[in-house]
Amino acid sequence: MLALSSVVMLFVSFTTAYVVRKAGAVWDPAHNDYVSNWAPLTLPIRILLFNTFVLVVSSFTLEIARRRAAEDVALAPIADIPGIRVSISHALPWVWTTIVLGLGFLAGQAFAWHKLQLENTTFATNASSSFFFILTGVHAVHLLGGILALLYAGITVWLHRPPETRRIVIDVTAWYWHFMGALWIYIFALLYFAR
Repeated sequence: MLALSSVVMLFVSFTTAYVVRKAGAVWDPAHNDYVSNWAPLTLPIRILLFNTFVLVVSSFTLEIARRRAAEDVALAPIADIPGIRVSISHALPWVWTTIVLGLGFLAGQAFAWHKLQLENTTFATNASSSFFFILTGVHAVHLLGGILALLYAGITVWLHRPPETRRIVIDVTAWYWHFMGALWIYIFALLYFAR
């Protein structure tokens, strides 16, 4: 929770800078008035909506993995009884599905960044494009950290970690992942409604 609060403060700072910069104006001596040099971006809405859908689905798959990990812990005591065949890695396929969806989200974000560069002629000199990349880029880096944690959760079976340890790793990562999903929805709403 402490790490998540620092991420919240980081994005509150970015949001404040975004709103202040968007509303800011500079003195133009030619017009003898304050003018705004903020040029709104034409966002690739369809791509961003699809990416949002992928991230929301990944939260659902990770929640299934979290619940299956709890079942694995409950079944672990009977797995060693002779004659009883119980698999204690029900969560594993859902963890790997979440990883693939997370990587799909990041690939979709890279495609959205490329599309944004192609569609906006003032891209290199526009402050709003810089904020788009700062907000979405920092989110992508944090999401990549979640993917690394999921990779660790995925390989814990091969590292022969007990089911309880796997469950803890998946639980902690799930909280972080759901937070990243909610944060993305916030960023997308900010970029869309406060253009």
